[in-house]
Amino acid sequence: MTTAKWTGMLPVDDSALAVTDTGGPGITVLYLNGHVATQGYWRHVIAELGTGWRHITYDMRARGKSKRSADYSFETNVRDVDAVLAARGVERALVVGWSYGAFVAAHWASRNPARTVGAILVEGAQPYDWLDEAMEQHIRKLFRRMSPLLPLLRPTGLTPRMSAEQIANSNIEVGVLARERELGPVLDNITVPARYVVASGSSFGSKGDGQERIRASLNQVVERNPNIKISAKVPSNHGSILKKDFRAIADAVREVATLDRGGPR
Repeated sequence: MTTAKWTGMLPVDDSALAVTDTGGPGITVLYLNGHVATQGYWRHVIAELGTGWRHITYDMRARGKSKRSADYSFETNVRDVDAVLAARGVERALVVGWSYGAFVAAHWASRNPARTVGAILVEGAQPYDWLDEAMEQHIRKLFRRMSPLLPLLRPTGLTPRMSAEQIANSNIEVGVLARERELGPVLDNITVPARYVVASGSSFGSKGDGQERIRASLNQVVERNPNIKISAKVPSNHGSILKKDFRAIADAVREVATLDRGGPR
């Protein structure tokens, strides 16, 4: 079934999400953004895949053109996936998430196997206990210091329309979700094809081999669950992967699509 292109605002709870649906006859690919990113970050991946797919992107609450909300919790972001798909009449989708969005994609795929073609997890959803009390305090202190700058940066789209405390709380929540005892069971429960695309470069602010230690945690994930594989490890770093290594992400999408067991989309 071919669907028409649509762009607009989708009311959800006390917010409204900016959604873009390219329409088309192919498999629906739903893209889930990084923590402060917007849907425009996916343009290179979408262009590489081309018009044979139905691409749906959206801005999370208070990001991009989406409206503010009283609730920025992780569970709200997972529920918003359901809201977007329901509004666009999609029964099954291939979810692609980067960074924060990879956590959302992993949880959604784990909970909704019958509705998931597969999942592509880009530089995220890697089980590792990096959050301790010292790190939590560091995050809170960092965003308190940044608080005066946030209103100035919002017009550029570089920061969400959230308070410094809300951004800090969201980052800390991801640290909790990333712990092995939290994320491990979620990944073990994935029964659809899932592929990781990981970077190899260090990002601004990272120390030593910290990021490589986090990425190494995936070895145990793929050993435990045969549905999950590492599709590619690319030269770019965490922040540049969508721009510099979009072809590897598109290849992973194609790979998972070939494994689709069929069903409504």
